[in-house]
Amino acid sequence: MDPQAIADHVGRTLLAVDEASRGLGMTVEAMAPGRSRMRMSVRADMLNGLGICHGGYITLLADSCFAFACNSYNELTLAAGIAVEFIAPAQLGDVLTAEAHELTASGRTGVYDVHVTNQRGETVAVLRGRSHRVRDRQTVPLEA
Repeated sequence: MDPQAIADHVGRTLLAVDEASRGLGMTVEAMAPGRSRMRMSVRADMLNGLGICHGGYITLLADSCFAFACNSYNELTLAAGIAVEFIAPAQLGDVLTAEAHELTASGRTGVYDVHVTNQRGETVAVLRGRSHRVRDRQTVPLEA
């Protein structure tokens, strides 16, 4: 399989078994080697006591997007650390889009940036993730 076909296959297969991401209504909008784009709508049950989207949900969207991007090569890769910066609040009904891209991958370590925006293109949050690739393990089985 070519790298793009592998990334597409990983995106479809990983989302099918990712209960957390699917449970929050996340969709995979695009996959490419070292990249992913995911979307999630802010629901009423995601609001905190201040009436805005709880930062944990925004972080979960960004972290899922990070995971899909770093696993896009079908080499089992885990998060080794993340740092999240909240830029603006997300409101009920907002449609959040997270876009992740690989900054560097060397040996078994990678660094990825994730940019989360709302439907107006306004930045809501940014995440930097550090990944660790597990030696000799695929993320998902490849199609025959």
